[in-house]
Amino acid sequence: MNVESWREQLLERLRVYGEQPLTADERTMWAKFGPFISAHPDCLWRSCLPGHLTASAWVVDQPRQHTLLMHHRKLDRWLQPGGHVDGEHDLLASALREAREETGLQQLAPVSPEIFDVDCHWIPERKAEPGHWHFDVRFLIEADPEERLTVTSESKELRWVKLNVVAEFDPEESLLRLVRKTK
Repeated sequence: MNVESWREQLLERLRVYGEQPLTADERTMWAKFGPFISAHPDCLWRSCLPGHLTASAWVVDQPRQHTLLMHHRKLDRWLQPGGHVDGEHDLLASALREAREETGLQQLAPVSPEIFDVDCHWIPERKAEPGHWHFDVRFLIEADPEERLTVTSESKELRWVKLNVVAEFDPEESLLRLVRKTK
């Protein structure tokens, strides 16, 4: 797929996402995606220094009472699985890949190919990497809590957490918004 066609498809999916009711904060974040993607043809790569696209999986059980959180080793926070797309223009495929790599789960089922949430957040400078923005596209994914989890070098721990106690693990609005959207 050439650069223009994947960008056009992503921008269209973002347009559709923006047609749903969004809070003022969500709409502000959503409004940053189109101009950023249009201005940065290299936005799929970490080498895009102002920032880049990332993809994450909001993994839930089938009754939607629990989510799978990982205690991120570098950030020392409880987060949903996800990360850099490394040039992959299919962001859902990237979210699934990241979830498999970071949790060991193999039986992941997208609830929909549509975007579930978007988030724009600042990543502080670390070692030789300057501070930059992550433009995170999030997808709702179902998994079986009985499937074996595998902690990797990217996390300290993995845990299925009841949605009503996610705030005890991380009270950030970015995570709490995902909880509210799940119910």
